[in-house]
Amino acid sequence: MNSKTHLPKIIVALDFSDKKSADQFVSRVNPKLCILKIGKHLFTRLGPDYVRELIQKGFSIFLDLKFHDIPNTVADACTAAAELGVWMMSIHVSGGIEMMKAARRAVDQFSPQPLLIGVTLLTSLDEQYLKWLGVADSVENTVLKFAKAAKEYRLDGVVCSAHEAALLRQALGKDFLLVTPGIRLEVDENQDQKRVMTPKAAFAAGADYLVIGRSITGVADPAKLLSAHNH
Repeated sequence: MNSKTHLPKIIVALDFSDKKSADQFVSRVNPKLCILKIGKHLFTRLGPDYVRELIQKGFSIFLDLKFHDIPNTVADACTAAAELGVWMMSIHVSGGIEMMKAARRAVDQFSPQPLLIGVTLLTSLDEQYLKWLGVADSVENTVLKFAKAAKEYRLDGVVCSAHEAALLRQALGKDFLLVTPGIRLEVDENQDQKRVMTPKAAFAAGADYLVIGRSITGVADPAKLLSAHNH
């Protein structure tokens, strides 16, 4: 099982609609400055070949497909992701104990092993959503419950809002990875995520890696911005 590394602490979300736009951004950064995240949108358009292409360029890849299915299907998906050579992949903790165990067994077959990260509660969701779902608990308690389950069943860490990072760090220890989306720079407007925080505050709260999208992909000099915010 992987532990914390000396890789860059900023994960850039490649939220582009086409290869040309993604390539234009990638050409302006380098693997020493950032990890690249490929989500459902870009992966559905460009497929595993683009993941291989970026890895060949030296980038570490977070394949953020949030696998959530029956255990055997998720295990097969994790195996396929590991065979691509990704650095990190994500699964939904809400998929259950057997699914998490199957994913762990699949990843354990590889050396080096990619990091297996659990998604707790999406950052676009809040307590109003939990009430609608029939969950009579706070966002923080729900995230903590999921994160404890992720650690118990040997995931390497979780995706969590920076607002929950301090709570999870205290409860789960220093070796459990916290990957934090919903990060914006001070100049940004609050866009589509409910629980957002700036990089400095997120690191201070205990986050290990920060996921940042348009704040970086939309600027003229992303390399300069990445250099300023990497710890």
